[in-house]
Amino acid sequence: MPHTEQDTDLIDVIIKDHREFEAAFVELESHTGHAFGRKELVDHVIAEIIRHEVAEEQFMYPAARSRLADGDKIVDHEIEEHAEAEEVMKDLEGLGPEAPHFEQLVKQMIEDVRHHMDEEERTLLPRLREACDEEELQDLGYKVLAAKEFAPTRPHPNAPDQPPANLILGPGIGFIDKIRDTLSHREV
Repeated sequence: MPHTEQDTDLIDVIIKDHREFEAAFVELESHTGHAFGRKELVDHVIAEIIRHEVAEEQFMYPAARSRLADGDKIVDHEIEEHAEAEEVMKDLEGLGPEAPHFEQLVKQMIEDVRHHMDEEERTLLPRLREACDEEELQDLGYKVLAAKEFAPTRPHPNAPDQPPANLILGPGIGFIDKIRDTLSHREV
């Protein structure tokens, strides 16, 4: 489905993702301890979070750095939070629901991502809305949506998280992840 100008506003795109993550988190929390389909749901949530984070790092965070007086400080903090969440997701990657620490790691991932979403929605997103004109927000939202199509689907805590390296390596890592997903029959 092609994107129209009305559905590519950066702030709306980011908040829509946040709402989808929250719905998945509620589902995960309501089925704690039930193994059937749990690993698949966790893998799907991780893939979507990783795509979202990569797209933010490629387009939203550079805009924040250039448009906000304290943008470097804010973005450095956001990237640090991404890295912390990715470490937990990386730990989850090789585990199934039967593993002793699986549920604790799922809980930690949810807490980390919720905290990050709350901070973005309370501070960063409103400030970007004020600092950018509507055309720029539309353009950035479109770029974020496009970047998610080619973004990695697995955590790579040591991958570059700032341009230009993330813009160059991100799609290649995403391609490799998609091959791994296909070979392992992982649905994302």
